[in-house]
Amino acid sequence: MDLEINGINCHYEQVGEGKDLLLLHGWGGCIDSWLPVTEHFKQNCRVTVIDFPGHGKSGFPPEEGWTVDDYCTFTAAFIERTGISGCDIIAHSFGGRVALLLAATRPELIGKLLLTDAAGLLPKRSKGYYLKTNFFKTMKKLTYLIPNSDELRKKLSRFGSADYKALPYCMKTTFVNVVNQDLAWCLPKVKAETLLIWGRNDTATPVWMGQQMEKEIKGSALIVLENAGHFAYLDQCGSFLRIADAFFFPQKAKEA
Repeated sequence: MDLEINGINCHYEQVGEGKDLLLLHGWGGCIDSWLPVTEHFKQNCRVTVIDFPGHGKSGFPPEEGWTVDDYCTFTAAFIERTGISGCDIIAHSFGGRVALLLAATRPELIGKLLLTDAAGLLPKRSKGYYLKTNFFKTMKKLTYLIPNSDELRKKLSRFGSADYKALPYCMKTTFVNVVNQDLAWCLPKVKAETLLIWGRNDTATPVWMGQQMEKEIKGSALIVLENAGHFAYLDQCGSFLRIADAFFFPQKAKEA
């Protein structure tokens, strides 16, 4: 299915019946990223899965780029337009950024919140990292003052992350905006009942981020899955689904 929101096409799927559950994928993901989770929850929920703009079959943000705020506004409009206000949410990685901001600013739109290997906190960097980054940024700017410097500029560009270099031009600004946006201020504002599930071996959003979220989100709980990385919900899918079931359907867990 497709829905136009503020001039941008949003591709989504909706399956099953019951209480509403919205799945928000990570950066570079799409609707298919959630296949085993969708198949599981459609037995008891009406599951809605979206392709974020710039991903899957959805349209792209404008060339000037988006911030997490723009994705949050887009997602809020999607929830209202599709009539799923009060939906529970499962969000992974970048989707966690959107979910955190949504929970902090539009709490009336969501029910329970399950964040898995969620992004949103700035990584801990050494002084050397910032010196190196600032050096290459300065050098790249200086190349525009040097005649016939196209080749030098290309060489400097090779030092960018693999994720960044793989993006189409219109998403590069969005990527930079997103990864540099610190959402730590959102954590104490989250009032939704929140569960955090992390992979012990996650190197993209390390466990300390989950621990910080547990500390700052009142009443939240963190579960760390062994032998799992950044995609804990796939690496330990069976365990993830059992825990998620107990979170979203506590009465059924008691009866079992």
